[in-house]
Amino acid sequence: MYKDRGIIKWAPFDALNGFRETIELYKYNKGKKAKPVLDENQLEEMDRTIKEAIKDYKEIQVSYFEDGYIKDMYGFVKKVDVIYKEIIFSKTLKLEMNDVVNITIID
Repeated sequence: MYKDRGIIKWAPFDALNGFRETIELYKYNKGKKAKPVLDENQLEEMDRTIKEAIKDYKEIQVSYFEDGYIKDMYGFVKKVDVIYKEIIFSKTLKLEMNDVVNITIID
């Protein structure tokens, strides 16, 4: 009768210290992309969208660029700080305007 050794037979693949972390870091870095360049029309559209969201207190989805990836954030805009170039959602949640890629209103 065949008796399986289970996980023991795969142990040599994880025997080298740091090998798994190196592979995970490689996969993470491989997926990175360059920051998209926005034209004037896209910037104007985002400006109109954020003004409408503040005026009517609507929830928005903000796509922003961070460390080679585009991430999404949802929330209600409290204020836009033009001096520090930040979109403020709450006291602790701020987002730099230079990182914003897209803004859409959620219905």
